[in-house]
Order: sequence, then C-alpha cells, then structure tokens
Amino acid sequence: MGSEMFDLEAYLAHNNERIASALLGFLQPAGKSDRLADAMRYSLMAGGKRLRPNLCMAAAEAVGGEARRVIPLACALEMIHTYSLIHDDLPAMDDDDLRRGQPTCHVAFDEATAILAGDALLTLAFQVVAAMDEGRPERRLEAIGLIAAAAGYRGMVLGQMLDIQSEGRHLQRDEVEFLHARKTGDMIQAALVSGALIAGGAKDQIEKLTAYGRAVGLAFQVVDDILNVEGDPSVMGKAAGTDRLRRKNSYPELMGLEPSKKFAQTLTAEAVRALAGFDAKADPLRALAGYVVARNK
Repeated sequence: MGSEMFDLEAYLAHNNERIASALLGFLQPAGKSDRLADAMRYSLMAGGKRLRPNLCMAAAEAVGGEARRVIPLACALEMIHTYSLIHDDLPAMDDDDLRRGQPTCHVAFDEATAILAGDALLTLAFQVVAAMDEGRPERRLEAIGLIAAAAGYRGMVLGQMLDIQSEGRHLQRDEVEFLHARKTGDMIQAALVSGALIAGGAKDQIEKLTAYGRAVGLAFQVVDDILNVEGDPSVMGKAAGTDRLRRKNSYPELMGLEPSKKFAQTLTAEAVRALAGFDAKADPLRALAGYVVARNK
C-alpha cells in the first residue's frame, strides 16, 4: 500500500487518544490542590500536533515493532517538547501570550509556576523513560543518552540560545540551518531513532531513519517560518508575524516565501527517499513527511 492510500488522519486520531490517556496517567496530583501538576497538565493536555510521539511510534512500527510498546517513550518526548514551549513563551524568551489557542502557561498561572512546570516536565520525562521495561537494557540506555543530548546544551537548548542571540543579526544560510537543526531537528531525529532502538531496529534502518529525520526536521522548521508569515492565527492558535517583529532569521527572510515553499517540498521528497527499502509498515512515516509540509498550524 502506498502512503497516498494511507489514512493518516485516522492513524493520528488513534495514536493521540492513546498518548493523551498515557500522559494523564503519568501526571497524578500530589494532593487536593496541586498547582504545579495543574500547570503541567494545562500545557501538556492543550492539544498540539503530537508530532514527536507519533514519529516515535511510527518509527517503531517501521522497523517491525509495536507502537504500544513505545508509548511511555513517546509521552516522555512530548513532555520535553512541552517544557521547551512553556519556557520559550516566557517574558524573558519570546514573551508570547498565546499557545495552542489558549493563554500561555505563565499567563494562565504565573512566571514562577511556569518555570517550575517546565522543569518538572523535563525531569518527569527521564523518570518515565528510565522506568520503561521494553527493549534491551542497552538500547534503553542508548535512547536515554540520545534524547538527553538532543534536548541539552548542544541540542535544543543551544538552538534556543542561538535563536535569541541572532535576533537582529543577519545569518548565512548554513548558520540558519545549524540553528534550526539544534532547536527543532535534533529532537525530531531523537524521536525517530529512540523509537527504532527500543523496537529493535537494525543499524541500516536506524541510519535511514536518521536521514529521514534530518530532512523532516528541517522541513518542519521551514514550514513553521512560512506559517509565521502567512498563517491564520485563529487556526494556528498563536500569533503570526512575530519573526519579522523580533527580527529573527527565518527562511522566508533568507530566501523568499516561494523559494521557501519549494525548499520544503524538496525536503519532503528527500525524507521519503530515505525510506527506500522499508515496506508498507513505514507508510505512516511517508504520510507524516507530507503532513509536515501540508499543515496549516
């Protein structure tokens, strides 16, 4: 079956229901009034695309594993992603008031609670992965190391630091790609590779998924930049036009809007080509590559 016949909408709906249920299970309040857990739950359950957990589950299936076995890992990835959004939205960072169509965590609660909710989600993510009993122990350890590196001071955190430092400065294209690979791409690759590792993926499969992740991660950021220019805030659930206001280095700014759209399509094709040799079990990944470019939020 080709990916064009694959029902991605039904696939995502089924997965996201399982992810939401599992996430709630990991977030038990400490008492009757637990402001910290409330803030964590508020941001974690606000919806969103759940792209990273779905990529993790799809990668596990592509190498012949079962998606349900990596749900805790998928949840941990969503916790890390949500922590990064909470902190990115803070007044000291991007100072955003709206996320996923609702007030950001620091607006709904307060800055201190938002900082602590982000800290708690990041820590809980590693607690959840460490408690997993799926896959070989050495594979689990490798996955933990991979995710920590992708999220850490040479990965996503570095990407955010470079993003802040580069506001108002004109970067070269290779510098912009490095920034976005750290800020967005590394965690997308980690989601894919960790899912494949736990599911017992072979070395050549993991290499192909790494190449797929590199292309999809960059495509995701290019489309994010395009949506910041011409997206509908009521659909996206957040403000548009902020990149230009903050004088951020974006692909439309760097190469123009139409060339950016073509670049995103090229990256999608590159991602699908990286899956050559995988059978129909990789159709969710093929469809997800197209979804990244076609999305409107």
